[in-house]
Amino acid sequence: MRLENEQYEEIKRVAIDTFSLYGIRCIPISAFEMAMKMGIKIVPYSALNEEKRIAAMRESKDGFSIGSSQSQEWIIFYNDSCESYGRINQTIMHEIGHYAMGHIKDGEEEEAEANFFAKYALAPPPLIDNFIENVTPDAIRTTFDLSNQAAKYAYWYYRSWLYNGIGHYTDYEEKMLDLFKAV
Repeated sequence: MRLENEQYEEIKRVAIDTFSLYGIRCIPISAFEMAMKMGIKIVPYSALNEEKRIAAMRESKDGFSIGSSQSQEWIIFYNDSCESYGRINQTIMHEIGHYAMGHIKDGEEEEAEANFFAKYALAPPPLIDNFIENVTPDAIRTTFDLSNQAAKYAYWYYRSWLYNGIGHYTDYEEKMLDLFKAV
């Protein structure tokens, strides 16, 4: 699903504001660290009893989150038998996206927003531009600890970002660069 340009801009701002609020300043960006700092509980499928693990796999082969407005508790469940850390990190960041965007329902638009949040938060083009000299999918994968597929998507998004605004950072991108330069 394609979102409106204003939605993409808002998601980028939310991601960077979340980095700032919780002191996220290291590359590769760890969804585990971010969730811990945000007070979000993370539960691997392997910690569940067999019945709950089967139910979790029926819900999602990768992961999902549940939140309660009454207790203000948010829990992310993730499949820790995935083949790569990059895939697990992406899944957890996707669920953090739901939380950070204030999603209270689950629909196509919310999924598209959380997908973009995770893609942008894990490998923001301005950080790619500033931390990788020779930008390739493999360099992005290695630097940002992404899965092969996520690195390819990040590369093509980076190329699009370069084409559409080379040499010009938005105010929120400048804010992010300030956060990460002090590392």
